[in-house]
Amino acid sequence: MPSPASAPPASGSPAPARRGEFLLVTCQGGAEAAIVARQEAVLPGLRKGVWRRGVVTFRLPSGFDPPDDFFPDLVFGRTCLRSLGQVTGADVAARVAAVVALAGTGPWDDVHVWPRAPSGEPAAAPPLDEVRRLLRAACGLAAEPVVAAPGSLVLDCLLDGEDRWWVGWHRTGSPASGWPGGIYPQPLPAGKASRAWLKLDEAIATFALEFGPGQRAVELGAAPGGASQRLLEAGLSVVGVDPAVVDAAVAAHPRFRQWRMRARDVKRQAFRPFDWIVCDMNIDPVSTMESLGRILTAPGVRPRGIVATLKLPDWSRAEGLAGWLAEFRSWGFQPAARQLSTGGREVCVVGLRSPAGRRATRPPAP
Repeated sequence: MPSPASAPPASGSPAPARRGEFLLVTCQGGAEAAIVARQEAVLPGLRKGVWRRGVVTFRLPSGFDPPDDFFPDLVFGRTCLRSLGQVTGADVAARVAAVVALAGTGPWDDVHVWPRAPSGEPAAAPPLDEVRRLLRAACGLAAEPVVAAPGSLVLDCLLDGEDRWWVGWHRTGSPASGWPGGIYPQPLPAGKASRAWLKLDEAIATFALEFGPGQRAVELGAAPGGASQRLLEAGLSVVGVDPAVVDAAVAAHPRFRQWRMRARDVKRQAFRPFDWIVCDMNIDPVSTMESLGRILTAPGVRPRGIVATLKLPDWSRAEGLAGWLAEFRSWGFQPAARQLSTGGREVCVVGLRSPAGRRATRPPAP
């Protein structure tokens, strides 16, 4: 088990005396088994508790008290909090009073309220705004920030239907831990070519990607052009590889070019000038990895980073994640992975070139 932090972060309020004996992890509906498999690999000391669609809880082993901002690398988990239990009540006011009785009024720096969404989408719930307003008032909080500041102590309330709520807390650390439910708060702006714009926008925020003017990127499977559009907005020069038509506004951009062919038909040496390789192809993850491997093992192809979306035809394919991450390492990249809240049944893997910059002779153990 990882070692807990010896003290809470300097910013934010001190952690509550009652810390909770369970971790509660939320996810896209259907990803529960993938979370448990990942937990068994990276946190084998935890024991699975309640399992509902979109929610998995784990009992903490005796003597293990994680740090306040504990956010284990479960990949498919949207948010992770210390669970204090559930509350019920005849109406919203009664349930809010039960939350306050269970968790106290603080000192909390922020309050997150969001609904359990069995379908995996950030669903709306009729009492959501009312619950948030009443809980913030009870905790003495007025204005509500969209994103909790780093180091904030957050009271969490997950609305599991109209009459049962989960209650817990966490301290913000990773970017996603500042978003209610780990759901990216940015909607898709008008005028974007596709939702790929929003997925890449979330990936930039999640992994703190440093795209900038003067850099060059190639996108495999570019049509209709949402991700290329986001890269152009960051100041990059972009080549989109796709036989299909790209959105007219993207195609007309002075820093955009399209190679109207499949990625496998592009000569490998053509990828040498690029700083970034981005791909979101609607194909099997093994085929995506083969396409990337063909490019990244070519002499002289040395991008600083890769942003790859691996589609999962069904959830059982998530078991291949460890092997895919090992392949990234064998190509000379340090990988990180997360299922983005703006995406579907897929995993975003970001690989940044390892300090040594060398490809391994064989994939290391995951």
